[in-house]
Amino acid sequence: MVTLEQVKLLESKVTRTIDYVKKVTEENGRLKEKLDSYQKRIDDLELLIQRFREDQSRIEDGILSALDRLNQFEDALESKLSTESKLSTDAIKTPPVSNVPAPEKSKPAEQPEAPAQAETSPEEKAGGEEESPDAVSSGELDIF
Repeated sequence: MVTLEQVKLLESKVTRTIDYVKKVTEENGRLKEKLDSYQKRIDDLELLIQRFREDQSRIEDGILSALDRLNQFEDALESKLSTESKLSTDAIKTPPVSNVPAPEKSKPAEQPEAPAQAETSPEEKAGGEEESPDAVSSGELDIF
């Protein structure tokens, strides 16, 4: 037979089980809310990562385009310099075609000679050094 003590023991166990189920259900609800908020955060971060990848791709394309244009410029400059150098070398090596002497250039009217080393004004000294014509005509670019 079932005794009263066994029924009370069973009742206390059922009460504890019900309390435990309520506690676990509440914890489950809180965990589901956290999961939802974490999932939203993950979605936001994935979207941000995708944007960064797209931006990075655009940046890489821009850099590659700029490098390509720089290479084209460099090739064109080298081509022009080599053509000019070849033309000047050919002009030096090639003798004149005709045996007729070239006419002498007329001398300009006599002008008083300036001193070999003219003094510069303080404004000219403060202006800094100018590039020499040789540096400009050499075909090299000073980029720094």
